[in-house]
Amino acid sequence: MKRYLSSLALALGLAVVAVPALAAEGEDLPPSGANVYDQASLQRGAKLFFNYCVGCHSLKYVRYSRLATDLGLSEEEVMTHLNFTGAKFGETVISHMPAEQAKGWFGKEPPDLTLEARAKGSDFIYNYLNSFYLDPSRPVGWNNTVFPNASMPNPLWELQGLQVAVHAEGKAGADAAVEKLELHSPGSMTPEQFQAATRDLTAFLEYTAEPAALERQSVGIWVLLFLAGLTFLLYLLKHEYWKDVHEHH
Repeated sequence: MKRYLSSLALALGLAVVAVPALAAEGEDLPPSGANVYDQASLQRGAKLFFNYCVGCHSLKYVRYSRLATDLGLSEEEVMTHLNFTGAKFGETVISHMPAEQAKGWFGKEPPDLTLEARAKGSDFIYNYLNSFYLDPSRPVGWNNTVFPNASMPNPLWELQGLQVAVHAEGKAGADAAVEKLELHSPGSMTPEQFQAATRDLTAFLEYTAEPAALERQSVGIWVLLFLAGLTFLLYLLKHEYWKDVHEHH
């Protein structure tokens, strides 16, 4: 219930075009509303990851075959629509970006994202993806209010559009606080559509961090049913024992 209430609260705020500037890492962030148990959301998130992220980032603990099983996809669908590196179906998701070149372009090799959701949380990922803005002072031309001075450019700018920072009291520069972000040039998605897309991508990364969570949910239902049945049988057994005790008294 808490997850659905969080999703509803987030949906009510989607009409706001300007995204409030988010505080630095460590402070409370608006909830992502990501639902790792929504298979359709995971499929959409996987599509986004493999179209926009796998060029730089790997998922070295996740196999294409496992994705097919958990996301309800066939081997053909995975190999046709998600595998762009020529890997085999049973191999893990590895980016083909050369590590040395990546260090030269970004200052360091892009991190593997398999466990990113466990390390930083889903709320961080979602808000990070929504908080890029143009910053000519940065080497890659981008900055981020959730993770200031990140070396990563906005991989989804074509979808989101270009955001600019509005600084407190009209000031600018490295020391000026960012008050909010405004959409300067629209992308191929509306703000509402983009936030839904980043929620799907967040859900997919939450899944990759702990694929067993999906199995636990399916197994958990049967465990609860078993415990309920066992409780009922034990109640009947107790009733029979106490019936004999009452009859002797």
